[in-house]
Amino acid sequence: MTLTEVTRQITVPRPATADQAVLIVHGRDCTGIVSAVTSTLAEHGANIVSLDQYSDNPTGGEFFQRTVFQLDNSAATLPALEHDVAGRLADLGLEYRLSDRSVPKRVAIFASKSDNCLLDLLWRQRRGQLPMTVSMVISNHPDTADLTRSFGVPFFHVPSGGADKSAAEAEHLRLLRGNVDFVVLARYMQILSEGFVEEVGVPVINIHHSFLPAFIGAGPYAKAKQRGVKLVGATAHYVTADLDEGPIIEQDVVRVSHADTVEDLQRRGADVERAVLSRAVRWHAEDRVIRTGNHTIVFA
Repeated sequence: MTLTEVTRQITVPRPATADQAVLIVHGRDCTGIVSAVTSTLAEHGANIVSLDQYSDNPTGGEFFQRTVFQLDNSAATLPALEHDVAGRLADLGLEYRLSDRSVPKRVAIFASKSDNCLLDLLWRQRRGQLPMTVSMVISNHPDTADLTRSFGVPFFHVPSGGADKSAAEAEHLRLLRGNVDFVVLARYMQILSEGFVEEVGVPVINIHHSFLPAFIGAGPYAKAKQRGVKLVGATAHYVTADLDEGPIIEQDVVRVSHADTVEDLQRRGADVERAVLSRAVRWHAEDRVIRTGNHTIVFA
């Protein structure tokens, strides 16, 4: 038997998310929201797989709901369902977001010289642990070019030195426009301008090497050692015009001691950074995060 004949006999299983969609609902809490959502889905023959909801105050507070459902031939039938969902939820004054789970979100990863978060995301994506497509990696240094291309991902070196970063950001916007659904800053050691954040038009997720806002700036682990910290951690958050003040998606810490060196803190901190960033990216890619004001509801 030839390799071609063996290959033909292999049955490729359908992805678990085939013909599945996610409906996110957000707005003022009131009677009838769950009924409106579930009855509309039922009218279109959709089968609910999971439903998570939260209200911060059942008497006129904010309501949040994430519903995953199965719908046969979803590519053809989702538009009609969305039309009816939009009308039903508009009557209740609610906002919604509907996503086809069979279509992975496209992401651009920004990196600098450090490769620990970048490599972790690329590896997890290749292993199928992150439901997304890495459209490109953009870096202000060429150091990670070969690493990125070994994963079959396009790499773009865009220098970003000096005080005026307008040319670099213009090139970033040119590369991103129409090609990505969100951006991840995987230890990208540059500050994004307010203009870039406004123009990019998609969510941007950053990983910060501490529980915000501690130890902002260069050399955070040296500063942590000087202060004799007992915990080091990481924070994944959405980027806003206010530096490191965006809505937090995920945080974690690890205990350290006086005997740990700066290098020990860096190593243990890098472990936490990778774990926190990968969880935040996965939750965003799976439509588990709802932004409201400057905080988030996460149905993890």
